[in-house]
Amino acid sequence: MDVHRHFQMELEELKELLLQMAALVEKAISNAVQALVARDSKLAKKTLNGEDRINKMEITIDDMCLKLLALKQPMAADLRFITSAMKIITDLERIGDQAVNIAERAILLNEEPQLKPYIDIPRMAEIAQSMVKDVMDAFVNRDSKVARSVCARDDLVDKLNDQVFRELLTYMIADPKTITRAVHLVIVCRCLERIADHATNLAEDVIFMVDALVIKHHADNKGKKR
Repeated sequence: MDVHRHFQMELEELKELLLQMAALVEKAISNAVQALVARDSKLAKKTLNGEDRINKMEITIDDMCLKLLALKQPMAADLRFITSAMKIITDLERIGDQAVNIAERAILLNEEPQLKPYIDIPRMAEIAQSMVKDVMDAFVNRDSKVARSVCARDDLVDKLNDQVFRELLTYMIADPKTITRAVHLVIVCRCLERIADHATNLAEDVIFMVDALVIKHHADNKGKKR
């Protein structure tokens, strides 16, 4: 087998590992929110137990990226792919951390009477999870257009976060006994908002990988070349 073909096979293996890690992270988000909505603390604990696997995958992929950089000395698009992968796993691991935070709050909230119907929180989770899924699809397909659409959805999560915070604030003002539960829910919403932020970071990495453009905070849609 020639050197170039072997290198391409290694890049495919790297891509597959990234997708496996992303799938674990997406499942962690889903399980954590479902544990809250369904008041299922057993499912929440399953999310906590899955954190170690995500962390180990980050280390494995990072080691693989470093070896490819050191031994293969890739150029241009392949170099951007590997360096983007190293940044992507950092954001994926942090998304996993946020899912764990949600699961921890779910366990605490499930021990108390439910404060309010969970309507906007599952909606926030649905958008944030779809952002993660779509940005990984964009990564695999090298589709910067889809990546840009992920950036645009971040504002939806921010607006829902603000809306739920205002609603919870009225609960706390009206009845101090609700404060602890309301604060837990505020933290859950903040975790979902941060997941959306990390998905936006992933989208920016995909745009850089595909178009060699730097897009920061999706303020400049044209970007600038690095």
